[in-house]
Amino acid sequence: MLWVKSFHIIFVASWFAGLFYLPRIFVNLAMVPPESVAERERLLLMARKLLRFTTLLAVPALGLGLWLWLGYGIGRGSGQGWMHAKLAAVALVLGYHHACAATLRHFAQGRNRRSHTWYRWFNELPVILLVAIVVLVVVKPF
Repeated sequence: MLWVKSFHIIFVASWFAGLFYLPRIFVNLAMVPPESVAERERLLLMARKLLRFTTLLAVPALGLGLWLWLGYGIGRGSGQGWMHAKLAAVALVLGYHHACAATLRHFAQGRNRRSHTWYRWFNELPVILLVAIVVLVVVKPF
């Protein structure tokens, strides 16, 4: 079980690294002047590659998490309310990941209407979710 847990942590950390950086690319994309086509295309390429890589990291992170939960029974039984909250937070992370993919499509189609400041705030969401998940798993407050 410790091997599964170790690799779960590694893939989760890697997945979140991508979710931390991708919105930073959105900040830069939102700041590109309309006449700077080469810069826009370079940033879009970087964002596409990062999203693809981040998605590939999410798959084993989620699979290993399910293995721990269902296979080893971690977080099951009475007094495991922390696991329900953690699963809700993971669902929010998946929603955030999906929102990043949709945002990238909007940028690629030239349909972005948000400012770089909005994306700076958007970039804070995965940090808050990661803190919540780690506290829930380590402290198990309920």
